[in-house]
Amino acid sequence: MVKEESFVADGADEEMLGTGAADEKLAERRDEVKFIKGDHQNGDAKIDIGNLNGGKQSFTGMSKEELLKYANDPFWVRLRWIFFVSFWLIWVGMLVGAILIIIGAPKCAAPQPLPWYKRGLHAKFGHVADFKPEDVQAAQKLFASGAIYELPAGQTYEVKKPDVEAQIKQLVDLYKPSDIKIILDLTPNYVSNSSQLMRDALANEEQRAAFVWVKAAGSEPPNNWKKVGGNSSAWTQLEGSYVLSQFGEGNYDLKMNSTLVRRELGGVLQHLVGLGVQGFRLKNTKFYLINDNLADEEISHTTKELNMVDYGFYTHSQTTFQSGLGDVLYDYLGMVKNVSDDAFLSVAEDIIRPEAYVLSQAGDALGIDLPMYGEFIRTLSSSKTNKKLQQQLQQTFMDTANTSWLQWNFADVYVDTSSHPSALALFMSLLPGVPVVPVDSIEYANVSEPTYSQIQQLRLSPSYMHGELQVFEVDQLIAYSRIKSGSPGFFVIFNPTDLPHLSNFTADHKLPDKMTVSYLSENYNNNNGNANATKVAQSTKVNLNELQVAPHSTIVLTYVPVKSE
Repeated sequence: MVKEESFVADGADEEMLGTGAADEKLAERRDEVKFIKGDHQNGDAKIDIGNLNGGKQSFTGMSKEELLKYANDPFWVRLRWIFFVSFWLIWVGMLVGAILIIIGAPKCAAPQPLPWYKRGLHAKFGHVADFKPEDVQAAQKLFASGAIYELPAGQTYEVKKPDVEAQIKQLVDLYKPSDIKIILDLTPNYVSNSSQLMRDALANEEQRAAFVWVKAAGSEPPNNWKKVGGNSSAWTQLEGSYVLSQFGEGNYDLKMNSTLVRRELGGVLQHLVGLGVQGFRLKNTKFYLINDNLADEEISHTTKELNMVDYGFYTHSQTTFQSGLGDVLYDYLGMVKNVSDDAFLSVAEDIIRPEAYVLSQAGDALGIDLPMYGEFIRTLSSSKTNKKLQQQLQQTFMDTANTSWLQWNFADVYVDTSSHPSALALFMSLLPGVPVVPVDSIEYANVSEPTYSQIQQLRLSPSYMHGELQVFEVDQLIAYSRIKSGSPGFFVIFNPTDLPHLSNFTADHKLPDKMTVSYLSENYNNNNGNANATKVAQSTKVNLNELQVAPHSTIVLTYVPVKSE
């Protein structure tokens, strides 16, 4: 039998486990682990570990009662007011800042209205000396913005003489109440033998630089140049030299790019602007420069002249359209603009060769305002033409770089035209450009004031002033649209034929089927080719696919553009 040994504690366990206090802490931190029986089939069990925080409760914040103890504490009251005031100050600051940003933000520039010389038509009269009070009423019939008068060539460099100056002042004063500007046609490229420039040249050789002055090398002229339109030599012997004289006896050509002429003509232009003249049209511009080599003219291969002594027998490549012409004219344009931004400088005749008027260092820009170019008006008004009107019109704009506001010379309308003058006036006046209407032309005599009043209203519309141009041609009808985003567009149709034609423009173009009639040429309902045809009334809607445009007539329609998908 084994004797049981009695176990006496010797303190070793306390040394291994530590003091009793530590044992109590372990007991306090003991986490209870429970095994919870789960699915008996799968033998699953859930384990509940208990409180992992050692029995301590998680932070739950202050209760309402505890917070209310500090509600009236001065520190917290002051802090709340600081936050409250700061919030509203920041909010007001953001509001004010937003308003200032809106006010100070750069605005989209509104399209500027056209300058006066592009807005309205120009009425063309005769010489300055022939003006009369009735001219104002004639210009007002056209709702013109400018009235054109011609200053005689001999007076171009004499505008500072008291009698010439007084005459120009009277002309300007006559039109002041009507707000119609005065435009002068000038001929500055030659002077007479009695002019101050010629007297100075005869007295001082240095002043001869203003002329084409060549010392005589023999009894023969320097070359074979002829007087313009004549058959005699363009050279005149003077003081043992030859002086170029292309424009009649006793008149001498000026070198328009010389410093002397530049100073003289610049002074003339500036003086006239000071008198109240706001526009200038220069004549004979193609002759302003010559070939300094003075080479002989070649025989023209297209000439109809059979006589070698006639002017038309030669090409005139040495005396016309010389390189640098655009720069010379632009120099004079700058002189005018330096005195008045509202003034302009242009030409009084067809420039014929636009490429000669292009600036040397400005792309395709021309050296003048309002060029006059092309035969489109003559083609449009011709009773017999086989030319494609659309192609010719587009080519006219292409030749002038598509940026020029052209002069449309209504003097080119044929007197025997089959089209009613009001139809031509309506069609031409809504193209980009300025119609120039002589008061002795059929376009003035045979077109009523209401038609020109309607033209003026349409020309002031945004679609005309800033709209895009698109030209159409269908079944011998020619038409164009003028449209600007945000504004109603208008569609102008002209029938140059003897028969009515269907205006089927919507088939190949993005145009609406229905448009509103804005205006008709004066002959429209009386010239429809069919006595039983339906009359077209203003402000009514018409179907473009069913509209029969009357012969030799124009109709103006307004529409809202079709949105492209």
